Amino acid sequence: MANIIKVDNVLEKRFARKIQTKKKSKVLVAYFLIVCEGEKTEPNYFRAFPKQAGKIVYDIEFDGGGISTLKVVEKAIELRNASTQKYDRVWAVFDRDSFKSASFNSAILKAKANNIECAWSNEAFELWYLLHFHKRVTAMERGEYKKAIEVAINNKKKRSEKKFIYQKNDLEMYSLLNKHGNQELAIKWAKELDENIIG
Repeated sequence: MANIIKVDNVLEKRFARKIQTKKKSKVLVAYFLIVCEGEKTEPNYFRAFPKQAGKIVYDIEFDGGGISTLKVVEKAIELRNASTQKYDRVWAVFDRDSFKSASFNSAILKAKANNIECAWSNEAFELWYLLHFHKRVTAMERGEYKKAIEVAINNKKKRSEKKFIYQKNDLEMYSLLNKHGNQELAIKWAKELDENIIG
């Protein structure tokens, strides 16, 4: 009968660890340029994106400045073309209802012609925040967003937590939305709103 030699468990684990450390994992870097109509709200939200998710590292540049929809697209084109960095995606972000239909349509057409993605909200960027909590299908005036966001976040917070008061240019909105809201549902409901408006 042959003798069976058992390998010490500690040595086995060390050997397994050495094999794992020899495997090099590649890090993919995705470069984004996001140009926003808003001066603070939108850029602050995008700046809060995690710089690394899994093995993909996001390097995002921003430019914001309270300009018209067409000017946002033109600025995105200008910044992309002037940059030595090659971007994987370039986005123009603006409020839809702030400008006339002709300006909006021209911006969309120019963006498509220049391979620029567009994201817009009706009537304010804060609609995106609310979609993290519930599907919004009725119209709201700009002044109503603040109260609705406060109610949505405070309803999700523990009673022991400090009451949330919405500040338009809050640097913590991205993390608050991730903590108390649902981004997957927000994306789903935003797509449904878009389909209902276009379709």
